[in-house]
Amino acid sequence: MDAAFTAEQDEIRRTLRELLAKHSGPDEVRAAVRTAEGYDGVLWRRLARDLGLPGLAIPEAYGGVGCGTTELALACEETGRALLPSPLLATAALAAPLITALGTEAQCTALLPALAAGELTATLAVPGAGLSTALGLTGGEAGGGDGGGVGGGASEGEGRGAGPGGDWAGGGRAGGVQARPAGGEGGWRLYGEASQVLDGHSAGLLVVAAHTGGFPRSRTLLFLVRTEAATGLVRARQTSMDETRPLGRIELRDTEAELLGVDDAAGTAAALAQAGRTAAAVLAAEAAGAAASALDRTVEYVKAREQFGRAIGSFQAVKHRLADAYVRVQAARSAAYYAAWDPAAAGLALAQALEALRVTSAEAIQLHGGIGFTWEHEAHLYFKRATADELLFGPVHRLRDRAARQAGLFLTGGAGAAVAV
Repeated sequence: MDAAFTAEQDEIRRTLRELLAKHSGPDEVRAAVRTAEGYDGVLWRRLARDLGLPGLAIPEAYGGVGCGTTELALACEETGRALLPSPLLATAALAAPLITALGTEAQCTALLPALAAGELTATLAVPGAGLSTALGLTGGEAGGGDGGGVGGGASEGEGRGAGPGGDWAGGGRAGGVQARPAGGEGGWRLYGEASQVLDGHSAGLLVVAAHTGGFPRSRTLLFLVRTEAATGLVRARQTSMDETRPLGRIELRDTEAELLGVDDAAGTAAALAQAGRTAAAVLAAEAAGAAASALDRTVEYVKAREQFGRAIGSFQAVKHRLADAYVRVQAARSAAYYAAWDPAAAGLALAQALEALRVTSAEAIQLHGGIGFTWEHEAHLYFKRATADELLFGPVHRLRDRAARQAGLFLTGGAGAAVAV
């Protein structure tokens, strides 16, 4: 592995950091999250037009830049530093990889150029709180829809991987989102609901995970819903812990949809798992960037804040706490870079980065003293990002448990008990 970045990759990082320093400070972030979309549309269009940010990992044949996960992760490290509220994660790391992997030529040609240009935003809608399980980041083994294999023996809902059955999406029973053929030109109708959908209230395209086939032949497939023309679609923005990561609630009331790709549950599960690895690598880089920013702000503060006639940063106890935070941040950054190069390690990298962000942001609040607890200071924004991301894509201990099972560190013995190898 060559850990050195190319000149182009360094340029992506430098240009984006300079742009966000000018246009996405704490005041701009607070103003952006209060808009109806939850982000600055003017800045988003500039990032798309001038830097090609949403199209970094989209193939050139479909109007993208043609780079890979590494470039997207580097870009998201910088957006994480600024806590930039934007549809980048949902569009470029969740929806676009699924459309690229599963979409027909006609679907890719119609959708990917608009996504790459920033003219269309998209997101993945998964029923309930099953996003991390659907992406194969937590739960049982992918392909083990019945909780079997090394994921067997887990409690209901925990041992279910991104298998063809897709129990994380409702199991073909009541609840979740159900799909039925509409007849005619091969159309589909969706009914059900999904909450906690990242950018679900504002995305122009929804990639919806839904069950079809009824209970006997239950399988989970992905469907496209174009929100501008959809009938029977009700959306609302939810109150979320982290305003920079807006969530929406989607209700589908006999809504017209289009099957993404072909009717292939196994292929859908594989594409979701691959998208999960990409998203985890990107999220790890973003969390590492946020942790680094929180640490930098804290170091600057303890250098300037004086007590007992000297800067509080000169006290040994403060130095020790900052040193521990620095080690966590550097370890998280190294893990994120490795995951961008080898997505198979993305789950562990995400766990490392989320933990680093949580601990570092908590230290930032503590070391800022009384001001760190106030609503006006930005320290709480980093802590909320850490907490919200862990709720949405974790938690950390399940990310690590999943990675350990994939690596074969545990076997199941007796009544499904985990036994260390």
